[in-house]
Amino acid sequence: MKEFNVSRRIFSVLAVAMLSGAPMLSMAQDATKFTNYGWPENAYEKISPKSVAWLKEKGWWPLQVAFQPPWSGQNTINLVMDKTGLLSKRGIEAKFQAFPSGPAINEVIISGRFQFGNGGNFPFTTLIDKNVPVKTIAIINVNLMHAMLVPLDSKIKSIDDFKNRKEPATIGLVTGSSAEFYIQAAAKAHGLVIGKDIILKNMPPGEQMAMPKGIDAVVPWDPTPTIMVKERKNARIINDSYPYNIYGSSFYVRQEVIDNAPDVVQAFTDAIVEATLWIRKNPDDAVKAMQEDPNLKNFSAAILREQINMYNNLDKPTYLYPIPLFWGRANEPIYEWLYENKRIQNKTSASTFITAVDARFMDNTFSKLGWTVPKLPPFLPASWSAPMDKIPYPKYSTPLNTTKPQPFPEKGDLTKDWSFDNKVYKK
Repeated sequence: MKEFNVSRRIFSVLAVAMLSGAPMLSMAQDATKFTNYGWPENAYEKISPKSVAWLKEKGWWPLQVAFQPPWSGQNTINLVMDKTGLLSKRGIEAKFQAFPSGPAINEVIISGRFQFGNGGNFPFTTLIDKNVPVKTIAIINVNLMHAMLVPLDSKIKSIDDFKNRKEPATIGLVTGSSAEFYIQAAAKAHGLVIGKDIILKNMPPGEQMAMPKGIDAVVPWDPTPTIMVKERKNARIINDSYPYNIYGSSFYVRQEVIDNAPDVVQAFTDAIVEATLWIRKNPDDAVKAMQEDPNLKNFSAAILREQINMYNNLDKPTYLYPIPLFWGRANEPIYEWLYENKRIQNKTSASTFITAVDARFMDNTFSKLGWTVPKLPPFLPASWSAPMDKIPYPKYSTPLNTTKPQPFPEKGDLTKDWSFDNKVYKK
């Protein structure tokens, strides 16, 4: 009789909940279980057999993903997605292929041989200009440090010292990359004339790292500058990119996959965010996953760990959201420079980037987690109103001036309760 009364009381509570609606939703939300790194345990949707069949018919199985091992932040997410099987949990077979730079990735994306790719703001703009049918689904890395470095014995103390030389200085960098835009913007801001004061020489990151003789400076992106300064100790930084460019890079997908297998794109988006959370909880294991890659096996654990701190775990994980209008405006100076210098054929604006973003998938992922969609990237102050076409930019949070990770979640970051490291955070 006692058991019957208990059951009847439970039934009564459920009946009331069903009639009112909202309490039932609350109970369902409260019942959500999370992994210890914050991913909902019931959010592993398998892709459909129909999508697999379509991909196989296209010759796109396993799916091909292009990424860059010598590119911090982005490399960690891609390698963790691969090594921890986050895509296979969702029924996807994928092959991650390493490339040295964005222009090299562009070649295989344009050819159609690869369906997913990672690109900096400069190379991604080139894809848009060429009408390559791709869409950004996530911002995979923000505030990647690009820096100008000179040999330790160089007499150059600042970028201004390159002005009015008898002979132009030779600067090694990857042409067609975000490094080139940075140095072009910095040169303009400091009154340097390219071709007169400095000459740009195409040079891969590995060669830049050696600081070869006959080169006055190099302009790599992390982890190369950090390795040169802290481990090789063969160079020093005289300038960095943050005042001239707010950097955000894209994880993108071919439009055909969105049109014919949207569940695959959703699975990738979920895996990107899950990998980001996994890295936050397991940074040392993320280092081990990175060292399994042949391109990173000679990188020290200390450097890789530091880069994770700087580019994966420093900002709130909501940096992943591809805010169309903001990133379009942030990239407008790049569009204008590329067009003026005849690097792209079509005049491009923020609206062009907006049309090259499909945020629906990240919207769904944030909804599963109960995260609020940000209005601005988390590294900017809420009051940020600086015009994006005026440089240098006011100070904002970067890996050079910030070492303590942003607290997450804070008030306003959640739409429902969320758990991380076995601690429940209330909305």
